[in-house]
Amino acid sequence: MCNADWKDRINIDSSIQGGKPVIKGTRVPVEVIVGALAGGLSIEDVCREYVIVDEDVRAALGYATEVLSDEIVRALPSR
Repeated sequence: MCNADWKDRINIDSSIQGGKPVIKGTRVPVEVIVGALAGGLSIEDVCREYVIVDEDVRAALGYATEVLSDEIVRALPSR
């Protein structure tokens, strides 16, 4: 799945989860999926736990990648 394809699987709607990005057709937020992976769950575990498919997990990662690529990070001055 190309990173641009996340738009086919991610929904942002102010009436669902307060407007947080979720997997379309679910209430599973992208942040929960990314957090579960960061916490050590495998893609298969995440799919089973949240009743989603591999493409949903990859879309969540694609969305996170795009959001982070636009972020500006400034180094704090050292003390």
